Amino acid sequence: MRITIIGYGKMGKEVENIALSRGHEVILRIDRDNIHDFDSELFAASDTAIEFTTPETAFDNISRCIKKDIPVVSGTTGWTGKLDLIRKLVETEGGTLLYASNFSIGVNILFDLNRKLAALMNKLPGYKVSIEEIHHAMKKDAPSGTAINLAEDIINECARYESWKQDKPSDKECVGIKSLREGQVTGTHRIDWTSDIDTITLQHMAHNRKGFALGAVFAAEYIRNRKGVFTMNDLLGF
Repeated sequence: MRITIIGYGKMGKEVENIALSRGHEVILRIDRDNIHDFDSELFAASDTAIEFTTPETAFDNISRCIKKDIPVVSGTTGWTGKLDLIRKLVETEGGTLLYASNFSIGVNILFDLNRKLAALMNKLPGYKVSIEEIHHAMKKDAPSGTAINLAEDIINECARYESWKQDKPSDKECVGIKSLREGQVTGTHRIDWTSDIDTITLQHMAHNRKGFALGAVFAAEYIRNRKGVFTMNDLLGF
C-alpha cells in the first residue's frame, strides 16, 4: 500500500518503521509545517492514511481524508466528542475510518477481559472497582482514551456504576480513574476490583510503541477496501 502518515512524531516514525517492514511504501508525511500537502497529488495517490496527532487537530485531519476519499486510521484520543459529525461525513461522502483509543493487540484483549469481568461483577456487589493509568510526562490528555474506554465498558456491563470521574475514588455509582504522568512511561493501565477479603486485578503494561504501531498498520490493511466506520473490535473479531 501507499501510505500517508499524518503526524510525524514518535508514533508516526514508529508507524513508518512497521509499515516499511511489512512491505508498504510511505509516500507522504504530513506534519504541522506542511498541512498544504493535503491538497497534493501525492496525498491523492495514497491508498490509506494513518493519523496520530493531537485532540485539537484530529477532527480536521480525519475530515480532510474522508473528503479526499482516502481511508484513514486514527489513533489520536480526546476528539471523539465529534464522532457523530464524522459518522455523518463518512455516510455522506462514502468514506472510511477506523479509530481506536489504543491499537495494541494486548490492550484490546484487556478491553475484552474487562467487559467480561465487569459483567460478572454485576452480580457481586461486594466488589468496588478502580482504574489507574500511567503515561509519559508529555502526554497531553488525561485520563487516557484507553482508561475512558475501560471505564465506559464497566459502566455498560455493571449496572451499579453510572459515570466516571478523574482523580476521584470510586463510590457506589462512579468509577474513579487515577491518572499519573511520569518520565518516559509508554503506557500502563490497571483495573482493580476490591472487596473486604481480596482484590482481583487486570493490568496491561506496554514496553514500547511497537505494539501500537503494528496495530495501526494492521488497521490500515483491514480498511483499504472497506467503507464505513470501524473499530479494533471489527478487525480482531471480538
